[in-house]
Amino acid sequence: MPEKPEVMTVAKALNNRIVNKKIKEVDVLWNNIIATDLNSFKVNIKNQVVRKVTTRGKFIVILLDDFALLVHLRMEGKFFFRSALDPINKHEHVIIKFFDGEEMRYHDTRKFGKMYLLPKDDIYKVAPLINLGYDYYDKDLTTDYLLSRYNNIKKPIKEVLLDQSIIAGIGNIYADEILFKARISPYTPASKLKKRDINDILINTKETLEEAKKLGGTTIKSFTSAEGVHGLFQNKLLVHGKKGNPCPFCNTAIIKEKLAGRGTYYCPKCQKKKHI
Repeated sequence: MPEKPEVMTVAKALNNRIVNKKIKEVDVLWNNIIATDLNSFKVNIKNQVVRKVTTRGKFIVILLDDFALLVHLRMEGKFFFRSALDPINKHEHVIIKFFDGEEMRYHDTRKFGKMYLLPKDDIYKVAPLINLGYDYYDKDLTTDYLLSRYNNIKKPIKEVLLDQSIIAGIGNIYADEILFKARISPYTPASKLKKRDINDILINTKETLEEAKKLGGTTIKSFTSAEGVHGLFQNKLLVHGKKGNPCPFCNTAIIKEKLAGRGTYYCPKCQKKKHI
């Protein structure tokens, strides 16, 4: 699933491509992708001009004149640009048509993605964005904030890092990398972390996601951002996907286990397991 750096990469590509374009209409070929009222979605998006493309957590936020189109790519969502003459691929489920004749097609083989069209002035006041925690670059994301949030959470810190209501944008790949760099076991209960541990998590969260953003995110499995734009951060991964490889710090073999239903990679020596 695309995480914050990948979503930022997609948003940057879209911002360069669609700002100032005027939407003529939209065809929805798979209704379940639209999370708000379908008829209103089709009517309200007409004649809107794209003003800016940004992000919030794992959401792409396309700001229009009066509305905002929120897009969550989920597992395999992508955008491709085509002309009206190009045949429609079976995995292209939402087709946004611009007045200049170009089409922006949402491609999703698993159909898990979601789109919301909401009044622009309301997007940070209502779901889904109101439910999100801070983005990694937010000035209010501090050690003290995390300490207050983690204080009574007995779940493993790996699971807590995936909680979008605390920090928005971290997924499975980056959670593994952050905890490895901080030398913290993914099994450690959040409530057992010391302030210095939380500070290490925060520092490595910001450094890891910022580096990944600069490299265009991580391209693994089925993810590409748009029109074959690939990230390079997979070349920097230290632990995720490295089962059996020697730890770059101590040479112990990296192991993979299931934690809260997610494949979790860590070094059993550098990140010693603690009882939950």
